[in-house]
Amino acid sequence: MKLKDVMLALEARSSEPTRRILLKHGAREPFFGVNIADMKLIAKRLKGDQALALELYATGNGDAQYLAGMVADGAEMSRKELRSWAASASWRMISSSTVPWVASEHPDGWALALDWIDAKKEHVAIAGWATLGAWVTTHADADLDLKTIGALLNRVGKAIHGSPDRVRQQMNYFVIAVGTYVGPLAARAIATARKVGKIEVDVGDTDCQIPDAESYIIKSRRGAPVAPKRRTMRC
Repeated sequence: MKLKDVMLALEARSSEPTRRILLKHGAREPFFGVNIADMKLIAKRLKGDQALALELYATGNGDAQYLAGMVADGAEMSRKELRSWAASASWRMISSSTVPWVASEHPDGWALALDWIDAKKEHVAIAGWATLGAWVTTHADADLDLKTIGALLNRVGKAIHGSPDRVRQQMNYFVIAVGTYVGPLAARAIATARKVGKIEVDVGDTDCQIPDAESYIIKSRRGAPVAPKRRTMRC
């Protein structure tokens, strides 16, 4: 399929109820409002088309950017392309899902995420913390920089309540990811969660709730010391 064909396919599957929901969650124009189930059907037809995935993301359309993340292979992207995706994410959902999906597959994803969390632009910082969480979720403990992860937990404990709303949310999810998937630091993540306590985030006119990190970690482990690593972060 060509870019024009995919954009027409997305537009044909637009849904006004989905648009309304996404707008409540912070979506910004341009976007069509395509539900994930329909997007997966399109993604199956585009599997392996890396060039098209890059073209889709470059449109700036929210649906196209999300679809691009379902199709792209992050390991095949350049650092420049990953930085561009983080910088040009159309809205928060892209920063917290699509960008981490691909960045966590790239050998330099960890280093890039450490840079992004210090960004002045909130959407880039969101992508940074979300990528760090994705990284510890999908990489073996033996391959993780445990010293740096421990320092990041300390940083969250000290800085989370003074951080912007949605950055705060991703910091909380980072603690959850470490506590759920990183055996050597699981207890330390629980301690950080207890120190942080309840996280307040303005979720607008939605029913979203910010999970208590400690209870979410315990639930996610399902009775095990830690949960098994995930192969990918893609939905």
